[in-house]
Amino acid sequence: MKQIVFTGGGTVGHVTLNLLLIPKFIKEGWQVHYIGDKHGIEYQEIQKSGLDVTFHSVATGKLRRYFSWQNLLDGFKVVWGIFQSLGIMLKLRPQALFSKGGFVSVPPVIAARLSGVPVYVHESDLSIGLANKIAYKCATKMYATFEQPSSLTKIEHVGAVTKVGGTKSDLPQELEEIRQYFDKELPTLLFVGGSAGAKVFNDFVSQNQATLTERYNVINLTGDASLDVLSNRLFRRAYVTDLYQPLMDLADVVVTRGGSNTIFELLAMAKLHIIVPLGREASRGDQIENADYFVKKGYAVKLEEKQLTLEGLEASVEQVLRDKESYYQAMKNSHEIKSVEDFYAVLKNDINKGKK
Repeated sequence: MKQIVFTGGGTVGHVTLNLLLIPKFIKEGWQVHYIGDKHGIEYQEIQKSGLDVTFHSVATGKLRRYFSWQNLLDGFKVVWGIFQSLGIMLKLRPQALFSKGGFVSVPPVIAARLSGVPVYVHESDLSIGLANKIAYKCATKMYATFEQPSSLTKIEHVGAVTKVGGTKSDLPQELEEIRQYFDKELPTLLFVGGSAGAKVFNDFVSQNQATLTERYNVINLTGDASLDVLSNRLFRRAYVTDLYQPLMDLADVVVTRGGSNTIFELLAMAKLHIIVPLGREASRGDQIENADYFVKKGYAVKLEEKQLTLEGLEASVEQVLRDKESYYQAMKNSHEIKSVEDFYAVLKNDINKGKK
């Protein structure tokens, strides 16, 4: 039986594409394995999916771009994780390893290269993360959401891979209940902050609830169940599944962080959006670059976190609604979205050819 190993974790964004691809390999008779951290979100997501996947937990350490004594301990963890992953690779002898990145992916990617297993990597951001910079050296091929320098010869620009857009699902009963609390005459804002929620959005909505709900219907996906509420012109929920797409459809404008998975989903949906990227003090600056790219393309408005005030938000909402036809046209004309089916075909073809 053909076998494939997936890896990637640390955030939901480093797992989502894997969860979309895995069922397709299973359907075609592949035995699927996943290497990650049993304490990480990747293990939680695999368990939650119910997919027939064998999970292998290995030691892993965080990769830092600055000096820290913790780097020494984590360095030992990474080395041990490489040895553990090498043992898994030599035992399974899979046809390929597919990595979505994140620091948890470094040991299995290196082990795959050492054991002669072809390595296929996906990079979502405009600037390649540290884990994927290491992975690139080991990769048979890397697929990129954004165009990359031609000097990186192993990279193929495939655009964003997303399942969102095009189809309408049945509307959950709860949506009608939410609508009853909303004012049809007011625009609806949806705040979404990624897999862990966004504390800055949660705090902003909490501190300005009265004023916000005078001007807008507000949907706040918080990641924090203690904030759950449905009241006059306000719906706050930690997590949603079946409600996610209907809530997106209900929103006039989405206020989001700058993670590539989320903003390309919004592009696929042609949804007006305002990007509030994580600052360089809290990240490597990838969200700022993603936001700048979307602004340059005419897809979105960028609002710095320090500008996230009632006045700053209102000005951005007014801008995006005033010029909405321009934003809709730019998103409609985009060719940066690839379906999961199309990407699966590309990946399968490369695996079958053993393409370098």
